[in-house]
Amino acid sequence: MAGEIPDLIAEVRTGTGKGAARQTRRDGKVPGVVYGGGTDPLALTFDYNYLIKNLKAGRFLSTLFNLKLEGHDDVRVICRGVQRDVVKGFPTHVDLMRLRRTSRINLFIHVEFINHAAAPGLKRGGTLTTVRSEVELNVLAGDIPEKIIVDLTGREIGDVIHIDDITLPEGSKPAVARNFVIANIAAPSGLRSADAEEGDAGDETEE
Repeated sequence: MAGEIPDLIAEVRTGTGKGAARQTRRDGKVPGVVYGGGTDPLALTFDYNYLIKNLKAGRFLSTLFNLKLEGHDDVRVICRGVQRDVVKGFPTHVDLMRLRRTSRINLFIHVEFINHAAAPGLKRGGTLTTVRSEVELNVLAGDIPEKIIVDLTGREIGDVIHIDDITLPEGSKPAVARNFVIANIAAPSGLRSADAEEGDAGDETEE
């Protein structure tokens, strides 16, 4: 299971419609709505500075949140849209969707590399170059993996590790249908220089 799901704190908004939304913005808050999950939509408000902080943290649209509303049970949600002012760019409305445990969503999952000491390429001075420290996976909302494990056992210099080389957690699959690179083991700089010099010498001999 995934680690702790971050909280997203909001308040229930009593008024609806454009007039109420404008008043909410004048009060220094951002209107929003949460819908789905077999329950009626609920109008919300977010503290402006609090929302800006969460937006600046990154990947707001692909993070699973635990929505906290006073007087309501916590519910897992994912953002489905942030409307912004066309001139100044500040948020003007937030759309959230409730998720059932059986809902499938795309989330970025941390990649962890293990067994460095069992990789001959690293013992020879090679360097593990991480191309993706996180991978976007399509997962079940009720069974989100905490991380992806990449076993480096037996890896040599020059080896390239692709997403298809990794055993993903059960119920998870890549969000992108492409065998992209996760990492590689690069040669140490001294070896690369020696190879380059050897190649240059070969070129001269051929001439």
